[in-house]
Amino acid sequence: MRALIQRVTHASVTVEGTSVGEIGPGLLILVCAMPGDNFDTARALAAKVSKLRIFHDAAGKMNLSLAQTGGAALVVSQFTLAADTSRGNRPGFSGAAKPDEAETHYLHFAHCLRELNIPTETGRFGAEMKVALINDGPVTIWLDTNAP
Repeated sequence: MRALIQRVTHASVTVEGTSVGEIGPGLLILVCAMPGDNFDTARALAAKVSKLRIFHDAAGKMNLSLAQTGGAALVVSQFTLAADTSRGNRPGFSGAAKPDEAETHYLHFAHCLRELNIPTETGRFGAEMKVALINDGPVTIWLDTNAP
């Protein structure tokens, strides 16, 4: 799975003008399932995200995790994280998991965060979404479970 994580003070997602998810301080997590991903991949990524020490401690150092701060997660499906831009000017997305499989893993990832006691909101899989955020820092981190 791939994830682009942004530390935020606020984030929200709307579909057709209706809010479907909103959080205060925490992480906006754009996530993309890739072929070969499974429930274990989603669980491992959720564990990694919950433990990343990217929040400030009392000394102002990035030393605390989402789990330690009590922050929330807004998880949004983002198949474009699988973009292949190696040829031409139009990205290819055939490297992303098929939609039914991708939705299952996306929802399982959000479920795993909830199991880790992370308050978690989601977007709506496959919908045209409007995502708003205030990036805190800014802190933006790329994770890929297949990266070495």
